[in-house]
Amino acid sequence: MALSVPQDILDALTDVAMPRLGSEPDAVETLVVNSYSIPLHRSGAVVVGSGAAGLRAAVEMKRRGVDVAILSQSAWGGTSACSGSDKQTLHTANTKDQGDDFLDMAAAIGAGGAMDEDTAYIEAVGSIRAMASLQYLGLPLPQDHLGGTLRYQTDHDEVGRATSCGPRTSRLMVKVLAEEAIRLGIPFFNLTTVVKVLKDGDRVCGVLAIRSKDSTDLNPYGLTIYACSALVLAAGGPGELYRDSVFPNGCFGTLGLALEAGLELTNITESQFGIGTRREGFPWNLSGTYVQVIPHIYSVDRDGTEHHFLADYYRTTQEMASNIFRKGYQWPFHASRMLDFQSSLIDLAIFREGQAGRRVFMDFNRNPLAIDQDFSLDRLDDDVAFYLRNAGADHALPIDRLRHMNPLAIELYKRYKVEITTEPLEFAVNHQHMNGGIAVDIWGRSNVPGVYAVGEAAGTHGATRPGGSALNAGQVFGTRVAEHVGAVGAPVWAGDVTQAAADAVQDLQAVLSSDSPLSVKAVRSEVQARMSDKAGILCTAADVADALGDARALNAKIKQHGITASRLSEVGRTVQWQQMALASEAVLGALDTYIAQGGGSRGARAICDPQGGALPQTARGPIANARFRAEREADKQQQLIVWFEDDQLVVSARANRENDGARSFFERDWPGWLTGDIYQSQDENLHS
Repeated sequence: MALSVPQDILDALTDVAMPRLGSEPDAVETLVVNSYSIPLHRSGAVVVGSGAAGLRAAVEMKRRGVDVAILSQSAWGGTSACSGSDKQTLHTANTKDQGDDFLDMAAAIGAGGAMDEDTAYIEAVGSIRAMASLQYLGLPLPQDHLGGTLRYQTDHDEVGRATSCGPRTSRLMVKVLAEEAIRLGIPFFNLTTVVKVLKDGDRVCGVLAIRSKDSTDLNPYGLTIYACSALVLAAGGPGELYRDSVFPNGCFGTLGLALEAGLELTNITESQFGIGTRREGFPWNLSGTYVQVIPHIYSVDRDGTEHHFLADYYRTTQEMASNIFRKGYQWPFHASRMLDFQSSLIDLAIFREGQAGRRVFMDFNRNPLAIDQDFSLDRLDDDVAFYLRNAGADHALPIDRLRHMNPLAIELYKRYKVEITTEPLEFAVNHQHMNGGIAVDIWGRSNVPGVYAVGEAAGTHGATRPGGSALNAGQVFGTRVAEHVGAVGAPVWAGDVTQAAADAVQDLQAVLSSDSPLSVKAVRSEVQARMSDKAGILCTAADVADALGDARALNAKIKQHGITASRLSEVGRTVQWQQMALASEAVLGALDTYIAQGGGSRGARAICDPQGGALPQTARGPIANARFRAEREADKQQQLIVWFEDDQLVVSARANRENDGARSFFERDWPGWLTGDIYQSQDENLHS
């Protein structure tokens, strides 16, 4: 029997209405810079980004008496508000079903390597507070009749620390945090694209932004200045970096902006790739129950002929079906799971179908076709059979199993005019998350005084991570940043920002050109094609080196000629694509260094190498051009740091920070909290 959920519950959990923003405060000053008359706003802190992490930072700073403002390119249009999966995960300590230990959870968060031990512990110990405060604000996490939070297992999670409100968990997080921000009266500047960080000497003093509503004859670009003494970058990841991406359109992140401001980045070789529907329609991750119901997966060639292509990769129907199921909690591609007929062999197969010009679909109205025997729920691997049996999902067809286990997953696509109850769903392997980002310390501080980073903008994740731990990390570090800013102080910036603004405007003008051979569309196409084709789940040393050379050539050309903005409304996008081209060079430069130094394959990519020791096998034999290097243990113990110095990319390695503060003693450590010493004495030398 299929689960029946009242329509009002379906509406509340899938069609999440966001709060309306109030009016914006007017600028009380005007700054004349390079003949432009620019509005100037002053505050103590500025948060760039209106996702769950940025809103958490803003709310917690306001509660601590900080004068804070939020700048957003598109309110409720980023990844937190617009992304998800079948039951999008919030990963927190499990205090009911399994019992849990913060050290164990920290070890699990950092198990993939290239992650700081102290950061992993902070995320573990802060997870209880993060979840409880969200529940206090109204986040409807499900409970059992005894009050325990319902849990399930997600990827890279052997304990079962995952919980969910359904497919719109992060949007619901944004909703309750936004309502709190509005209640607290935090100024919110929407349709505001931050293009430059302003610095007074070595420290931050504000940002330069573009707002069409501020456009005048004396300010045609709509330039606006926000002066501040603390800046929190929380604008998410570089979704536009790849052509094959499950990010919502228009997600640029702040990696290029950060590089221009002298910030160091870490782990930008590390991303997550996995199956999802294409961004041309309704981009969405196909993890969890979408694949745990074991739909039929097939491809269609240019002649319209269907191909049961997974039969070329797996040896039996049971092996294929069981690994389709496992994509639910092994959703991200991982190189090692291409071996021994495991679940990432599916990602490889789908990727190769795309390279062959075929489109790939999953059909919820058909069970997988046979390889040796017909598909049967009675012939599945033990772990798969156990899960479906416990879930009561013994229905004849995948769509009925999905309707029983997760009707919200069906309802969500229906709201975007995709009826998976009757139509097959086209999908591909896409870029989904940047695990690296701005290098920060245990309080979210970057190497530039006054600049912090949280959420996907921050490089706090390692090579791999448990599913949903990113949502938790954003909440934990949003609070940590607010605690630090509140403790050290963030007075409203009262200094003169004229020179900093003049330098920023001059840099902006150098990018914008009326006669450049480069258009925004051309730069976008070149960057995205290069990243998807040369730096996707399979890459080689030669391809990455060539791609890096091309990326450097593009940036040199941009520096010489600028980019043509065809109309005033395109100015913000023009600068963002210039910065995205810079971020692309940084990613490829770090990846090239990693490969050249002998780095091996892990979560983000398989480093293909004819001399590699790992060779994926299929039912038809080995895939020679997918032979790859295994990951080296030494690479798990360090991170690559990148920055630009005199227009040259610098790549350096540092060891992961260790956790030396997990064992506390009350009387010994209490004075550090009372005096505020805990905010002052940690990681003064951040990244060396």
